[in-house]
Amino acid sequence: MRPERATLELLFENAPRFVERLAANDYESWADVLARGEELARTLPQDEQLELIDGHPRIGALPSSVSKTSFREQGYDREPGTAELQAKLDRLNDEYESRFGFRFVIFVNGRSRAAVAELMEQHLDAAPEQEKSRALSDVFAIARHRLADLGNQAEQ
Repeated sequence: MRPERATLELLFENAPRFVERLAANDYESWADVLARGEELARTLPQDEQLELIDGHPRIGALPSSVSKTSFREQGYDREPGTAELQAKLDRLNDEYESRFGFRFVIFVNGRSRAAVAELMEQHLDAAPEQEKSRALSDVFAIARHRLADLGNQAEQ
């Protein structure tokens, strides 16, 4: 099977070079797309790895600046947040990006933004290569969850 570009673009927001690479090959299944895609992501040049990570919006980005999918995933529809929390997220995003050179990406998985802020603080002490590897793993956890959601929506 050859994966649909539109689906790949939903799974991997704002990562056109990665989507192009995945779309150019045949796979046995969507599970194969994601497994081989994750292997590929770890061998990409640094700039393409960062494009893949940075394709995701900042945690706490302005709601109007994120996709509908990210809006739901980051809990904007469930949790209004406060000015204090927003200031904390902005500060942590700045510190994280300054330290690592890429955005903090995590599979939110229903956690509140306050809980994610606590996780972000913990990750500030990680080794850069370890943190990049974790971020890439989370990009694929997000993609797997999004693919499952697409399947669930198709069944409804």
